[in-house]
Amino acid sequence: MKQKAIQLLEKYNLSPKKYLGQNFLVDQKVLDTIIKTANIKSTDNVLEVGPGLGFLTAELVERAEKVVAVELDKSLFFVLKQEFKKQKNLELINDNALDLEFEKLEKLFEGKDYKIVANIPYQITSHFLKKFLTAQYHPKEMILMVQLEVASRICAKAGQHSLLSLSAQFYSSPQIIEKIGAESFFPKPKVSSAIIKLSDIQKNLPKVDEKLFFRMLKIGFSAKRKQLQNNLANGFHENKQDFQKILEKLGFSSQIRAQQMSLDDWIKLYNHLVEIKWLK
Repeated sequence: MKQKAIQLLEKYNLSPKKYLGQNFLVDQKVLDTIIKTANIKSTDNVLEVGPGLGFLTAELVERAEKVVAVELDKSLFFVLKQEFKKQKNLELINDNALDLEFEKLEKLFEGKDYKIVANIPYQITSHFLKKFLTAQYHPKEMILMVQLEVASRICAKAGQHSLLSLSAQFYSSPQIIEKIGAESFFPKPKVSSAIIKLSDIQKNLPKVDEKLFFRMLKIGFSAKRKQLQNNLANGFHENKQDFQKILEKLGFSSQIRAQQMSLDDWIKLYNHLVEIKWLK
C-alpha cells in the first residue's frame, strides 16, 4: 500500500501537506480492522471524512449502499474524482466536514441511518465530536482514527476525566479498538494513533437539561488544579463552605477534583443543584 500511495502521489504530482495533517494509512491489516469494526452491510450509508488517496474509500464502496466522502484538500479531491469516476454509489464533496450542512447530508442519504468512518486531525477532534454527537440527524455510530493521546482522553475513566471525555460519554459509548503505530502511515507521523468506536449515540441520554448540565461541567473544570469546591464556589458565586457541605452530603470528598468525578457523579451533583435551585 505504501508503494501504491507513492505512485498515486507521483502520478498527480502531489506531496503530503503537513499543515492538513496528511499522513496516509498504508497498512492493510489496520484497514481490515477498521472495516471489521465498522461492520458495513449492503444497506448501510457511510459518511467518510478525510478519504485522502481513497484506500479506505475503495473498501467502503464495495460494501455499502452509499458512501459520501468529504475531502478538504482540492488536490486530493481531484485525485478521488479521477480514480473513482465510474463508482456510482460514491458522492464526493470538496468541503470542510465541520462546515457540512446536515440538510445536505440528510438529502444525500434520503433521511436514512448512517455511520461515520473518519481519520480525524487532532486540531478538529473536539469540534467534530460536538457537531456530530449533538446533531438531530446524528450517525448511529462512528469509527474514527485519532491520535492515541486523544483516544485515551475520549475513553478516560474517573480520575482522568475532562470535558472531552465526559461530553463523548454523555452522548455515546466510546471504546478504543486498537492502538496503531506510526509505521502504518506514510509519511510516518511523530505520534501513535488509535481506532475508536463510538456506539449507542444519543440512545441513553441522561435526563438533564443539557445546557445547564454542560454549564455546570465547564464551571467544574474551570481551573483543573483546584479542588472542585473552589471552582464551583467561584463559578456559582456561592460560599466555598456551602459547596463543601454539598459534596460531603452527596458522599464525595470535599477535596475531590473535577477529573475524579464520573459521569454519574456529575449527574448526581446536577440533580442536587437543580433541586436547591442553584442551577437554573
